Amino acid sequence: MRRCLIVANQTLTGPHLLAEVLARKVSADCEFHVLVPASHPHDRPVWTEGQAIASARAALAYALEWFAAEGIDATGEVGDENPVLAVGDVINRERVDEIIVSTLPPGASKWLKRGLPHRIERRFGLPVTHVVAVDERV
Repeated sequence: MRRCLIVANQTLTGPHLLAEVLARKVSADCEFHVLVPASHPHDRPVWTEGQAIASARAALAYALEWFAAEGIDATGEVGDENPVLAVGDVINRERVDEIIVSTLPPGASKWLKRGLPHRIERRFGLPVTHVVAVDERV
């Protein structure tokens, strides 16, 4: 069975990510593990590490329930605030066959400004699929 790591934070329950996960579920025998880096909450100018972890845990719990409601079994965890380090922690512990990175659109995404999908692919030598949230306000 293939093991797919999903890396997301603000875009965790977007239709773009759900479509990608459902496509994998239909086309392959795949297990999913969700990784939410404990980045600082985007809606707070001042924050603590504890608040970042609590925010990530809440997002993860909601996402796992959301995936389950869509018929997708998934496990998950909160990781380091640095997404590359967080991915490395998971890969050092368990087998991963593929990584899906979900980001905000260009311009709004700090992860894209840092080249996150390409950095993860280069560092870990695994296939990375990058999905981008659609701005639904348009």
